[in-house]
Amino acid sequence: MEIALTYNLKEKDETKPPDYFSEFDSLETVDAIASALRKKGHTVDTVDINREDAISYFKKNKNRLDIVFNIAEGCNTKFRESEIPAVLDYLGIPYTGSNTFSLALAINKAFTKKILKAEGIPTPAFQVFTTATEELNPNLRFPLIVKPNREGSAKGIGASNVVKDKDSLFKKVRELLEMYRQEVLVEEFIDGKELTVGILENGKTTILPILEIDFSNCLKSGEYFYSWRMKEYQGNAELGLVPDFYCPARLDKDTEMQVKSVALKTHQALGCFDISRTDIRLSKDNVPYVLEINPLPGLNPKESNFPMMAYAVGMRYDELIEAILTSALERYNHRRL
Repeated sequence: MEIALTYNLKEKDETKPPDYFSEFDSLETVDAIASALRKKGHTVDTVDINREDAISYFKKNKNRLDIVFNIAEGCNTKFRESEIPAVLDYLGIPYTGSNTFSLALAINKAFTKKILKAEGIPTPAFQVFTTATEELNPNLRFPLIVKPNREGSAKGIGASNVVKDKDSLFKKVRELLEMYRQEVLVEEFIDGKELTVGILENGKTTILPILEIDFSNCLKSGEYFYSWRMKEYQGNAELGLVPDFYCPARLDKDTEMQVKSVALKTHQALGCFDISRTDIRLSKDNVPYVLEINPLPGLNPKESNFPMMAYAVGMRYDELIEAILTSALERYNHRRL
């Protein structure tokens, strides 16, 4: 099978903010996916959309390619994760993962939360700021957490983003508005367990074992949730960024079922295909609050959460990659019937 693997490669550029390339993939991840596909007998082109004219490439090769394995985050628009899928839809080229609509929705945290609320899925109470002069909703309870609304990989999020008073809140809102040039999401900070749940559609919808991330050993860092530093330097003992991972999570059976149900409902509410990872905070009173859903979860074989969950059910990395591919192929074949 002829496959193009589309991605954005991380780069080093000291003129950019430290977190600028955080959503992009490492060469290790790209090589691992390409190797897994080739191991299954496929022919693979790798297409770095930062460096190549993707539109010209796909126009030239659309009759040769069977499918695109897409992990590209995009780079130009407010709905950037949907850029490559939009081109592929226009040219009629099949691809793995969610469609343009779902990707455009999911990258916008506030849009996602509105859908979750409409579907009765728990999510922290929130407010969106487009300026730092708006009044704070008096119903929101401190502590609050302040985030760029349209970023992934915890970009723009650190320990100081959890605020306990209005002065700190508006200082952080102004900072993020200036730095990221987009609306800012403010939501109630849920004190509890950090969980993430993977959904994999490989002939049937599989809810992978819940992954719990425990930050108890990270006190030295001052970080106690999945911040940008935690994700970027995870495992760095000198910085104290050494969370513990439990998969399956340490939950009783009823809570486990409740968390998995919420993750599946989120996957379905956003219309995701093939794969997604839902980030959840389980409150002290056992309510699973959905923070966001990622239809393009990281697939680094050593560090990313999604492969960790797949390994917990005995899958090898090449089997995971092939399962994502197979799910997409079955979906497109069904569409043609």
